[in-house]
Amino acid sequence: MHRFAFLAFLAFSGVAAAQQAGPVVVDPSEVGVSAERLAKVSEVVRKRIEAGELAGAVTMVSRYGKVVHHEAQGTLDVDSMRPMTPDALFHMASTTKPVTAAAIVMLVEEGKVRLTDPASKFIPEFKNPKVAVERDGKVEIVPASREIQVLDLLTHTSGLLSGGPGQKAFPGDSTFSRRGDTLETYVRRIAVTPLDFEPGSKWSYSPFGGIDTLARIVEVASGRPFEEFLRERLFEPLGMRDTFFYTPTDRESRLAAFHARKDGTLKKGDYSFGFVEPYTSGAAGLVSTAADFHRFGVMLAQGGELDGRRVLSPRGIELLSSNHVGSMFQGSLGRPEGMGFGFAVEVVVDPVRSATFRSAGSYGWDGAFGTQFWVDPKEGIVAVFMVQASGVRQIQNDFATAVMQAIERLDHPR
Repeated sequence: MHRFAFLAFLAFSGVAAAQQAGPVVVDPSEVGVSAERLAKVSEVVRKRIEAGELAGAVTMVSRYGKVVHHEAQGTLDVDSMRPMTPDALFHMASTTKPVTAAAIVMLVEEGKVRLTDPASKFIPEFKNPKVAVERDGKVEIVPASREIQVLDLLTHTSGLLSGGPGQKAFPGDSTFSRRGDTLETYVRRIAVTPLDFEPGSKWSYSPFGGIDTLARIVEVASGRPFEEFLRERLFEPLGMRDTFFYTPTDRESRLAAFHARKDGTLKKGDYSFGFVEPYTSGAAGLVSTAADFHRFGVMLAQGGELDGRRVLSPRGIELLSSNHVGSMFQGSLGRPEGMGFGFAVEVVVDPVRSATFRSAGSYGWDGAFGTQFWVDPKEGIVAVFMVQASGVRQIQNDFATAVMQAIERLDHPR
């Protein structure tokens, strides 16, 4: 082999080996984190596994871009008892939503989308919206005061398919994706749904329709299929090699199974939103790993840049992670007072009222199947919590406390 070709081969092999081995975990003290106290992260998860509340988990924590914790515990599947692995794949469910929000911000920065643009600019069926109004025990369908805007969709203030009177007045099976649907066919169908309230007047979670409308807007504004846009503009630049809408056949063995307690025992269960190819849900469709989603989080923490590749501007990240809804989000979805909402992410506005160890300005989101990520810009922390189970809010809170209490130097230079 030619000398230069041989050296190139060695370099490539070294990169490939490093990727296969996973992220390098540094001595936590390098970034002002106590190794002894960080061990509480492992303890939080281990106790829940021993108590039969979780089958397994992958957790990951970094500070200032340096990984200080990356651990797999428990099993992928209680039936086979295959051990959980650091590169396990998880159905992200609604943890997908911030990725879609990031794609929209990219297009805002390029001038292809404005936050004040009406949805009808991209999907004409949204023109002349109607809103359902409850009066004297009856529901009336009346013209809305204005159209849904992109900003409304990003912040769950659109009134589109949020479980209120408008959605209930529409045929139920029409509000979910069907076999053979694409984003185009689905969004065109739901665009005529009466809204649950006047756009911008309140906060109410739209599990699928609102964010999938944004995914369709990405397609129209960019001229690219949503999956291609994410792969070319986000996943490949960020090195997210294990993030997909549908798990490739050769990686299915790495997929963590969903588990739930039944009759006092943790059992493997079925879970699915019914998505079928070629549907690519920007609201809940991604499959990913802790390491991949950590890279997405570090990009956000570093103002839109990772490993020399910039995908968003610092101002774009600031806009995404700011509270845009005042006090409207407080108390929603079981969240405490002191929380706000940005672009598909919750935001800690007041840590004291939120009863959290996370700093003011910390932001992130989670999914129905137990996945969660958050960024704490003040402390340079990115944390990822990956399980496949429901009802894990308290465990997620304990995880956050364990991460933040391990910080021993608050003045570490970046």
